[in-house]
Amino acid sequence: MSSQPTPSNPIPTSSWKEWCSGWWPGDWPKKTTILVFSSLAIALYGYDQGMMSLVNTNRSYLRTMGLPEESDLVGIIVSIYYLGCGCGAFLASGIADRVGRKYAIAACLITSVVGDLMMFAPGIYPIGSDNSWGGGSLGLMMAGRVVLGFGVGGIDAVIPVYSSELSKDETRGSAMAKEFQANIFGLFLAFFLNFMFTYLLGKDSQWAWRIPIICMIFFPILLLLIVKSLPESPRWLVSQGNSDAAMVSLVNVHGEAKAENMLTELEAAQEEENGTEVGYFAMLFSPSCSQFHPTMITVMGQINQALTGYGAVSVYGPQIFELLGLRVWLAECTTLANYFWYLCMMRVAVWTIDVLGRRKLMIWGSAGLAICYILLTIMGGIATDVFHEPQLGVEIVGSAILFLSTAVFGICWLTTVWLIPTEIYPNAARAKGSCISVGVWGLVNFAVTLATPWGFNHLKYWLFFVFAITNTIAGLFTWLFSPETGGRSFEENQAFFTSAREDKSCLVMRVGGGRYLRLLPNSEDDSEYAEGDAGNAKGENEGDQQAGNGDGASWITVIEAPVNRDTDGGDEGRGDTRSGENADEPSETTPLLGTSNAPN
Repeated sequence: MSSQPTPSNPIPTSSWKEWCSGWWPGDWPKKTTILVFSSLAIALYGYDQGMMSLVNTNRSYLRTMGLPEESDLVGIIVSIYYLGCGCGAFLASGIADRVGRKYAIAACLITSVVGDLMMFAPGIYPIGSDNSWGGGSLGLMMAGRVVLGFGVGGIDAVIPVYSSELSKDETRGSAMAKEFQANIFGLFLAFFLNFMFTYLLGKDSQWAWRIPIICMIFFPILLLLIVKSLPESPRWLVSQGNSDAAMVSLVNVHGEAKAENMLTELEAAQEEENGTEVGYFAMLFSPSCSQFHPTMITVMGQINQALTGYGAVSVYGPQIFELLGLRVWLAECTTLANYFWYLCMMRVAVWTIDVLGRRKLMIWGSAGLAICYILLTIMGGIATDVFHEPQLGVEIVGSAILFLSTAVFGICWLTTVWLIPTEIYPNAARAKGSCISVGVWGLVNFAVTLATPWGFNHLKYWLFFVFAITNTIAGLFTWLFSPETGGRSFEENQAFFTSAREDKSCLVMRVGGGRYLRLLPNSEDDSEYAEGDAGNAKGENEGDQQAGNGDGASWITVIEAPVNRDTDGGDEGRGDTRSGENADEPSETTPLLGTSNAPN
């Protein structure tokens, strides 16, 4: 006979909330929650890029869309997503300034869910019929791609601003490279699911292409659940005159001991920036605007990254390997291995970006990619015009070269063009600069992914030679116009543009005696140089040149790293340039947040 429970020995009870306590992101420290949130967001961005790789070659999908295998409309369906991203970035940025960062992020996530469902639905009824709905399936798929782009582009524009307004960073390059590992993980995961369901169900199964699409919905739904537990941006709250709510946000993230001083800094910065906002039109089209030159560097960087051609490899991986003579199945297996290699190579980017600098990596990356693509042109010609059938030796050598090009792009180009815009703008223009970066990325990738299927069908392996030429152009423009921003504080980087106006030249070698051609040696200091130029710039545009509070847009995940805080929060660059009242205080450990916008 079992004993009955007594008051001294009650039956233990617990709710599901208590059981989940400590496991749900809402119960974690805010810095950890922001880490998870930021990583999931950038993984969503990567997943969307890799999602269509094998969908494009699924026969059920093509029948549902009413398209032949080599139709140029396949490229339009893929590329129109990037057009949506570019437009969504500008719309979401405006919403974030009006109603708040959290509400804008939530709106973008909901938009992503709607777009994903629209992509899943075409031709689904009657079940198994691959029904084109009289052309309606194609229209719904294209509309879904645009809506999804609006959501993801908005996320890419708002989250960097939101995260950077909650914290500051010092090791900007390596921190951003670490976050881009999450981006490539999303890319790898999307292709892996495509590959697995294609292998299990076959290319004639509609579920082989529908399941990877609907799996994407996991990311925005989970992010929606997490965003409720995050604080609103304290900088945005201060800009709205709500200092009490800003104080609550700062206490939640940084603790009560630091919050009061940080609030004082934010209020002072807001007072300085009032009335000094720079508009998008002036930044893009007015050479007299102090932020026109930095914006041209931002635009050039995204165009140059597109000219490397690697966006085509990210979206059309299997077709790229088929140009080297690989059979379809082998091309898909090799693409999966290439994406895993891509993920691993991002570790090298973490080690090199702050050591070698942004400019050197991009220039040598363009040279390396141009050489790789010339060799790939030769391999493709041998496979297609000499043997007229697959040759194992050509396949192995060609694939090895393509793997090498993946490593070169990941190390040299993926992170750098997203990092530079976060380093060259003053506070008042940094968020807009990040938005412009995302918008240009969307527009140029729209063009590249639109043109690539045409290249497959008409240029064949000569497409590699086109990429060799465009890489040479990208390297040349980078060498001429892109300054080295690594190892310098924000103030020091902005001094480049002041000096360029004084020297009446945009060529890096002629600005400031060529000091921006390279990283600063450890023994050299730009602080006095920066202070002098910043003083001159202040007269031209008061507020645009106030570079002190680290509220800029940078896609950098939460990472434990030493950060030195000045009284004005200004020097987020090298650890040896601290100044102000806290110069003698030891470094503290704080999470780093920042960007990227996106990659490819």
